[in-house]
Amino acid sequence: MPFLRVSLIQDMRHIQNVSEIKTDVGRARGWIRLSLEKKLLSQHLKQLLSNQALTKKLYKRYAFLRCEEEKEQFLYHLLTLNTVDYFCFTSVFTTIMIPYRAVIIPIKKLSNAITTSNPWVSVSGELGDSGVMQIPKNVLEITFDCQNLGKLTTAQIGHDNSGLLAKWLVDCVMVRNEITGHTYKFPCGRWLGKGVDDGSLERILIGELLMPCADEDLSKQCRTPPLQRSPTQTRRLSITSLAGRNNKPNAGQIQEAIGEAVNNIVKHFHKPEKERGSLTILLCGENGLVSALEQFFHHGFKSSRIFQKNVFVWDFIEKAVAYFEMTDQIGDTEEETESFRSMCKVFCHYANAINVTPRNIGKDGKFQFLVCLGARDHLLPQWIPLLVECPLITRMYEEYALLRDHLTVNSLIRVLQTVHEFNITLESSLVKGITL
Repeated sequence: MPFLRVSLIQDMRHIQNVSEIKTDVGRARGWIRLSLEKKLLSQHLKQLLSNQALTKKLYKRYAFLRCEEEKEQFLYHLLTLNTVDYFCFTSVFTTIMIPYRAVIIPIKKLSNAITTSNPWVSVSGELGDSGVMQIPKNVLEITFDCQNLGKLTTAQIGHDNSGLLAKWLVDCVMVRNEITGHTYKFPCGRWLGKGVDDGSLERILIGELLMPCADEDLSKQCRTPPLQRSPTQTRRLSITSLAGRNNKPNAGQIQEAIGEAVNNIVKHFHKPEKERGSLTILLCGENGLVSALEQFFHHGFKSSRIFQKNVFVWDFIEKAVAYFEMTDQIGDTEEETESFRSMCKVFCHYANAINVTPRNIGKDGKFQFLVCLGARDHLLPQWIPLLVECPLITRMYEEYALLRDHLTVNSLIRVLQTVHEFNITLESSLVKGITL
């Protein structure tokens, strides 16, 4: 992605182009908000105040900003504001048009850099989404103007599987707000195409905000050391995809991951609403609930490949649905039978609705849909026992599998029940095309 040049003049022009701001005071406030969000307030003011002829013209001799020592101390203290991530420009000017730049980065060593199909991308944030945008053939970078999307949360990428070289292995998608400079990475690490991976023609990617790429340059101009960077998330690889098979977590790690994922969701809802982060990341991110439950269902899965064909957790879900739909009697008592049957019908209804969605999502994507919808409607603790009691579990899971350990399953159910008191709202990109 091309470097975004730091420019005081350009930032001022951005503010002048915001038609919603009507007064000079409003423009000054908008400029301060933008500079704070870009972590450039100290640098920009230093550049402005270095024009001594201008400061002498506008300020009296005893003015605070004409005293060199006071001015240096002032600019030094402003540097401490760079330790905080502000969204004071993005969150206030919610209706302005923002230019964005999106770059698709394929894994060239294992696939074609360019696909012969017709790719598309859609970007979503806390304030809306861009809609589907077609990517011209033989192009990996596009720019587009869109009403402010807010903090970006998800990106969807896909293609129509046309042409001889349709299969495409995408490493990630990068999207940058060309005004604030905020850059988001949407890790993928999965194939797009029929007959490869889980057969998905589109994927929902979860975004992570990257540190400004100009940090190193700015640190040279500052007296304070640059911020320590937190490690970025590694791209998510399904256990049945490229390299996931070599890094299977053990039972203890899986249970710990589920507890941590649920605990993060609980802490999310106990925070004041303005301080909450993205619930989508807590559900579908690298260490989210979907990933943790995917590991749980993969534990003890008998074979990830049968006759050179990948077998996914969704295959087990589909077989369980077929079994429930053809079984007449389940349970011992009439009351238990009716209750069990009722829940089986609900489970089958959700799974079938996901299967018939017009979206070209793969089997891992369908499992993600099921977990998200189950979490939203507080049904996950009721669905787990259905799958445990399904006779197919002995054919598809080893005896040591977590799903066949009743104590572990009961513990999982209790953990999942702790989120029942919260109203989970899914963003539209996660449930688009599904009517439930």
